[in-house]
Amino acid sequence: MTVLWLSFGLLLLPALWLLVAPMRRAHRVHDAQANFEANDRAAEQNVAIYRRRLASLEAALERGDIDRAQFDEDRLELDRSLLEDTENLTRKPLQSPAAGRFAVPVVALTLVISAMLWYQHEGAEGDLRLYDAFQQSDSLPALLERLEQEARRQPGNADVWATLFPLYRDSGQGEAAIGALDRLIELEGRAPSLLAQKAQLMFFMADRRLTDDVQALVDEVLERDSREPTILGLLGVHAFDGGDYEQAISYWRRAIAGMSDSRSSQALREGIRIAQQRLGVAPEEQEAAVSQGPGVRVNVSLAEELQGLLDDDTRVFVVARDMEGELPPLAVAQLTLGELPTTLVLDNRHAMSDAARLSQASEVRLLVRVTKSGGATPEAGDMYGDVEGVPVGDVEGEPVEVVIDRIIE
Repeated sequence: MTVLWLSFGLLLLPALWLLVAPMRRAHRVHDAQANFEANDRAAEQNVAIYRRRLASLEAALERGDIDRAQFDEDRLELDRSLLEDTENLTRKPLQSPAAGRFAVPVVALTLVISAMLWYQHEGAEGDLRLYDAFQQSDSLPALLERLEQEARRQPGNADVWATLFPLYRDSGQGEAAIGALDRLIELEGRAPSLLAQKAQLMFFMADRRLTDDVQALVDEVLERDSREPTILGLLGVHAFDGGDYEQAISYWRRAIAGMSDSRSSQALREGIRIAQQRLGVAPEEQEAAVSQGPGVRVNVSLAEELQGLLDDDTRVFVVARDMEGELPPLAVAQLTLGELPTTLVLDNRHAMSDAARLSQASEVRLLVRVTKSGGATPEAGDMYGDVEGVPVGDVEGEPVEVVIDRIIE
């Protein structure tokens, strides 16, 4: 932190210099202005012009070119013009070049104090302390001790509690983890992802039982986000423990479609494989056994010119949408780039919600996107391919070919 404040001091030096620099030039500016005013002949020139014009008017009156009334009117206008020209030439006495010099240190001190107060309120000093805690801690107990000190020092910093929660959870301190998560929810609001993590933690602390408190959290999350992967994974575990393997597979497939963590996705895939074994059928037989309604058989491949641009573990989304684009995705499946080329079947098992299912459409648009970030929102650099007007029906025929051959600019 000392280095940080020293850096701030160095950055403030140019600002202070800009405040002091005008004082260094004050004497030169004062002398130049005083010399200009001493040698200014503008008033004399205006008076000379006035006299010449007045003499011209008097000569015109004597010659009879103008009458007395016209002369008086022009004389009044001439007098008024002289007054206007000379009025602006009246100057106040010049102040001393040293005037106001005491205001400079006051302004400089105000600038420094304001900058410090602003940074303490809006800056990231607390996050720098977190970084420092990680750098200086050589063990988990030491890290937890440092982070707990920071929690007492900055209880309103959500990043502190977001850091403490997984450390408590992974070290077996369930109650402390829930406390940290409750504080994070208090600061960040009841976001579905945070509520889902709390429900999952409480579920495993209750020996994988859906207690009333867990169920209340599950209901709240699903009401706000029916595709929340953590909750779907939890429900899959509960269904698996109850022997409902087909339901567990359904929950886990939906969870995988919304996950960004490849390790969690792989764990759920392994769970699906075990559930299929418990059902006593091979994976490919399971696909047919649980197939729900009409679907689309898709063969996904990557164009030769795009191969090798991204790692094999990069996520690939296969999405079916209605042709009008008015509904949420009707089916979503997730693969990795290393699995391509591959053939898969999209049907009602891959629905994100009961309100939008593949069986509701007669034709769909298939979109396959390779995402570098792992997110559901398309970004520049993602690769994609699509096919429109694909009929929904029997999945036993030839697959629809979708080639990933374009890059989002």
